[in-house]
Amino acid sequence: MSRPIDTTHDPNLRSWVESANRKDTDFPIQNLPFGVFQLLNSGEPSHIGVAIGDQILDVSLCLETGLLQELPEHLQAACGESNLNRLMAMGGGASLMLRRHLSQLLQWNDRSPTAQQMLVPMSNAKLLLPANISDYTDFYASIFHATNVGKLFRPDNPLLPNYKYIPIAYHGRASSILPSGTAIVRPKGQRKSLEALTPSLEPTQMLDYELEVGFFVGVGNELGEPISIDTAEDHIFGLCLVNDWSARDIQAWEYQPLGPFLAKSFATIISPWVVTLEALAPFRTQAFKRDPGDPLPLPYLSFPVNTEMGGIDIKVEVLLRSVQMQEAGMEPFCLSRGSFKEMYWTIAQMLTHHTSNGCNLRPGDLLASGTVSGAASGSQGCLLEITQRGVNPIELPTGEMRSFLLDGDEVTLRGYCEKQGFTRIGFGECRSAILPASGLSHQL
Repeated sequence: MSRPIDTTHDPNLRSWVESANRKDTDFPIQNLPFGVFQLLNSGEPSHIGVAIGDQILDVSLCLETGLLQELPEHLQAACGESNLNRLMAMGGGASLMLRRHLSQLLQWNDRSPTAQQMLVPMSNAKLLLPANISDYTDFYASIFHATNVGKLFRPDNPLLPNYKYIPIAYHGRASSILPSGTAIVRPKGQRKSLEALTPSLEPTQMLDYELEVGFFVGVGNELGEPISIDTAEDHIFGLCLVNDWSARDIQAWEYQPLGPFLAKSFATIISPWVVTLEALAPFRTQAFKRDPGDPLPLPYLSFPVNTEMGGIDIKVEVLLRSVQMQEAGMEPFCLSRGSFKEMYWTIAQMLTHHTSNGCNLRPGDLLASGTVSGAASGSQGCLLEITQRGVNPIELPTGEMRSFLLDGDEVTLRGYCEKQGFTRIGFGECRSAILPASGLSHQL
């Protein structure tokens, strides 16, 4: 189920790519996340790449120049594709083999003049969606988020009785998933104030972000064939950051009785680099420790290895820059910090439950965790929680107040893993800004 810790995680490894050896990089040689990019203004097709420092190793060019010839032919062929779907479909054994080969290629003592020509500065590249995402499911896996939100609407009964038995989710909209750096248009929808007799169609006044962690399906399953909990992680390729934008006033009016719809489907932003389960092996931790009175997971969601190592210690944070801050050249303001290890349900449990009815998942499908929130103050992953549905606005360094987001606000999600004895690795940025309701989506 779990991926091994091996020589690719050695903290003493150094790369001939100098920027990969800096302590502040998200992408040291111990990480090697996969993504898809195009050269700026080139008109060339997209290539698979690996982030290394502030550079991209062009995996497709490595294939063309023979640097991957030691790998099996089917794995080489996957490296020449325009997205990661084929590589994802090959499973953890293939990604581990490719990771070890690229690690060797990038190590200081194996400096290759040919490999140096395979680098593309990130500043010269347009980062795209890493896969063709045909389906998207968003979970609700933080008990702290579920409880905090429940208190706003049901103070006497915040957590519904099914929560501790079943990973809750809704089926999201795959067509509006966009890569980091894409600005989003403030959505319109039906909203109804308490004072109004009827709803009206107008731009949301309660636009919110949701800090989430997503994971991509690798090997899929056939329709009617559930994936067991003991093999679930064999079907997961890697993780990214997800901002599941939410229009809270639209959501409050439309969600009963079937759940989220237009309040969510207008945009979801993801970070472009997929950090593989192989890279995350040193940062595994025990699953969320349930309270003594909580029910145990049903047998199909229970497996000793998942209990012992099903969690992942990813530190996550949200930063905000208003227009006024941007014009003044100010650094983003940190709104919250949390940890993915505090999720009530693990990624294996989420995937297993998703397929328990026989639902078929396909390579490149995206599953997201739901808002990552913790028990501590300052660890809440959305403004709905932080401001108590707008009642307690936050103050920015400029003196501006925010209950929810305004046009021009720029929201950035960041995530990283660190542990004594291992090199810190990161996820890069998941960044987006808000355009007025009359605008059109465009790159920042």
